[in-house]
Amino acid sequence: MDLFSRSWTALRTAVAELADEDFARLSGCTGWLVRDLVCHLIIDAQDVLITLVTPAETEPTRDAVTYWEVAETPPSGDDPLDALTVRLAAAYEEPRLLKFHLDDVGSAAGRAAELADPAVRVSTRDVVLTAGDYLSAYVLEWTLHHLDLIAHLPDAAEPPAEGLARSREMLEKIAGATFPASFSGKDALLVGTGRRAPTDAENTELGELAAKLPLVIG
Repeated sequence: MDLFSRSWTALRTAVAELADEDFARLSGCTGWLVRDLVCHLIIDAQDVLITLVTPAETEPTRDAVTYWEVAETPPSGDDPLDALTVRLAAAYEEPRLLKFHLDDVGSAAGRAAELADPAVRVSTRDVVLTAGDYLSAYVLEWTLHHLDLIAHLPDAAEPPAEGLARSREMLEKIAGATFPASFSGKDALLVGTGRRAPTDAENTELGELAAKLPLVIG
């Protein structure tokens, strides 16, 4: 849960440090500008708040790794919910309003996570898991979206090293295989989730794992 807080704080700080013109740049999410991604983070923060106050009485059906589902095709940006996010982001008109809303809702989500009992069972997306596993799963979400945020901002701060390491570990468990030791955590996540294509040399190193990629998780 501490890693959730560090990853989330780093991502929100990265957004707060963006220049206004950065919001019109492409993000690492197909079909989304940076402003669209920031709008999505606001929705994510709302989801965290909702989930942490949605108790479940039944036994957990998922954990931090199995929470994620693997899709067969990469996102095209044409999904109705993705399109709605784009329209909602445009409605903010000014980057400062997006920053304000993310800071407001995001801070609340961060506080709720710190106060949550990790053993409490919560429900979201028709599954049940402990609050601790739910927040651990979101380390992967925050880390991937941090990489998406700075995809075309070379001077921006990267996600925390421990968040990258934990996210790599979770992605390897989802894949049922490990990435070559020569891959950095960042490269494993970018290549593993299809955010960039592997080089010929990387493809050779990946071996049989290459056939399983990309892992489109959501």
